[in-house]
Amino acid sequence: MPRPRPFAQVDVFSAVPYRGNPVAVVLDAEDLDAEEMQRFAAWTNLSETTFVLPPRDPAADYLLRIFTPGGELPFAGHPTLGSAHAWLESGGRPRGGDVVVQECAAGLVPVHRDAGALSFEAPPLVRTGPLEEEVLERVVRALGAAREDVVDHQWVDNGPGWAAVRLASAQRVLEAEVDARALGDLPLGLVGTHPAGSEHAVEVRAFVPELGVPEDPVTGSLNAGLAQWLTGTGALPPDYTAIQGARVGRAGVVRVRTVDGRVRVGGESTTCLSGTAHL
Repeated sequence: MPRPRPFAQVDVFSAVPYRGNPVAVVLDAEDLDAEEMQRFAAWTNLSETTFVLPPRDPAADYLLRIFTPGGELPFAGHPTLGSAHAWLESGGRPRGGDVVVQECAAGLVPVHRDAGALSFEAPPLVRTGPLEEEVLERVVRALGAAREDVVDHQWVDNGPGWAAVRLASAQRVLEAEVDARALGDLPLGLVGTHPAGSEHAVEVRAFVPELGVPEDPVTGSLNAGLAQWLTGTGALPPDYTAIQGARVGRAGVVRVRTVDGRVRVGGESTTCLSGTAHL
């Protein structure tokens, strides 16, 4: 039988409500099965809906399951931050002081409290290296671009499967039109640099049409993978900010910091809805 469960909808990567990326958080998901979670995630029709459960690992504060409208993800960035925000706001107390430890299918993810904002430690990449030529050809077709328009490319997969392409500028990223049919089941991230002296270092866009997310407003996991790639090559400094979401009416700001050699990805979060979900 359905019962009322504490629920929050959190806007992530924006200090201004409704300008970031929302995540729906069910704060008590005990006894829900995967089919019920997936049905609710499809109903919310957000890029991600999360479900908080008791941890299995004694080092974790909670277990998080993350669903898109079309399937479950092992890890995702803005749901990690939004869920930690909702859990803390609902009275959760981390075992590690200022560090919340999330357990998910990708492993343990530390979430740090820093100057009123939250940031997660980028998980290890499970796939890296340049895109294979056939994958790159598919991306170029989906962009309706020429091969020379691609400045660089890389797998930056930390769970969702991201293929990343660097274009010549932030403006080229903003102008890109992506053919979802040509892209198929490939999660694609685009990145391009803003001119020197700009407020933000890069413009980012993310596309996951296979999972019911034609364009994601602001994407933590992609930004984490991009940061590991581009700070690692020296293309970006260890600390910078990225902006994402302009083409879908958002203005998400993602803060990247490198602390003790580990990339952290964070931003502001705001609870916009709270109450109960009957599940």
